[in-house]
Amino acid sequence: MKEVLYTIPLNDAFNENGECPFCAIERNVEQDLLDFVLGSSASYMEADIRAVTDAEGFCRPHFKKMFAYGNTLGNAWILKTHYMRVNEEFKKEKKHFSESKGSLFKKNSDSANSMSAWIKKREGSCYICKRFDETYERYMATFFHMYENDRDFVSRLKESKGFCLSHFGDIVECADKYLNEKQRKEFFTIIFDLMETSLERLQEDVSWMVEKFDYRNKDADWKNSKDAIQRGMQKLKGGIYD
Repeated sequence: MKEVLYTIPLNDAFNENGECPFCAIERNVEQDLLDFVLGSSASYMEADIRAVTDAEGFCRPHFKKMFAYGNTLGNAWILKTHYMRVNEEFKKEKKHFSESKGSLFKKNSDSANSMSAWIKKREGSCYICKRFDETYERYMATFFHMYENDRDFVSRLKESKGFCLSHFGDIVECADKYLNEKQRKEFFTIIFDLMETSLERLQEDVSWMVEKFDYRNKDADWKNSKDAIQRGMQKLKGGIYD
């Protein structure tokens, strides 16, 4: 199948030959989103963009990554107007909480959780997470499109190191959506065998790392175990440990 624009990132991720191409996709897409929010495009200066980030906010992991990004002015602008939105909402929630209870400190089971519900709603909202989820869904659709239409891609899939368990779960779930029964039977055979081999390989790599700490093996070859901890953690939970 001829490579087109929307297949390039997925092909590039497989070319990295890491423990999970979708972890590479996740890293790259997240970086693109951080660049959009805080990079040279200065989207944080655009009122329409900031209106959305004010409303949706950011989760704790992405706030930490935004801080690590290093754009002090950009982060300050985002926080300035976001705080205006949060304080406005807080005052409304406080008023509702107080009025519905009669007293701010009087117990009333019908309204006791209104403030908590607002906070939980905010905690579950993140501008970057939402855009990532939308993009991730398109990459998952592209993955199955390539599986159905590109035999070379199927060969590369078979020769890959598999996926992390998290993304593997998404792939298994999405197979019901994108493949028919006959296709699923072949597909599941490929990826389940691939994952079994991959998980056993990681177990061997981690086990050999432990053995290398035995003084009797101090001069033995490390084999593939030097980065076994990073790869082992990634295979179980996802993410890339640079």
